[in-house]
Amino acid sequence: MEKVQGEMEIERWERSEEISDAEKKVIQETWSRVYANCEDVGVSILIRFFVNFPSAKQYFSQFKHMEDPLEMERSLQLRKHARRVMGAINTVVENLNDPEKVSSVLALVGKAHALKHKVEPIYFKKLIGVMLEVIAEEYANDFTPEAHGAWTKMRTLIYTHVTAAYKEVGWAQYPTATL
Repeated sequence: MEKVQGEMEIERWERSEEISDAEKKVIQETWSRVYANCEDVGVSILIRFFVNFPSAKQYFSQFKHMEDPLEMERSLQLRKHARRVMGAINTVVENLNDPEKVSSVLALVGKAHALKHKVEPIYFKKLIGVMLEVIAEEYANDFTPEAHGAWTKMRTLIYTHVTAAYKEVGWAQYPTATL
């Protein structure tokens, strides 16, 4: 059974708050420790994402039929995609002080997933939520309440920019009710 976000959670996602300089620093410090283990953390994130939201596998022909987390962990294609996801987030984190670069990177991600891969935008919300769960668990000492607050704003920033790209390209299947 897939996890479903509540109405209050959805509303909170849509309100984008500016990330302060202090919060940017916390995000970058936390991320530097996470990114040191980029592939392993990325694989953990994707496995949990696919276990919690198996319908997301429909977009991945290489591993959409994999059910066993150990099989997913050994998949070279999944590892490659994990590196790609982590690399995109790394680019955003490294450029938090350059809003145009952040917007550009996330627009490219959003447009590619809307036009080429036809991924429903709600999966970004789900993936980012899983990412924060995994980071909070695997880096509990680094994931202080201050870090949690900063990363919550980061998650909203990512989702807001990606979904803006979907709207920009006229995503026909854009389910506004699920945002």
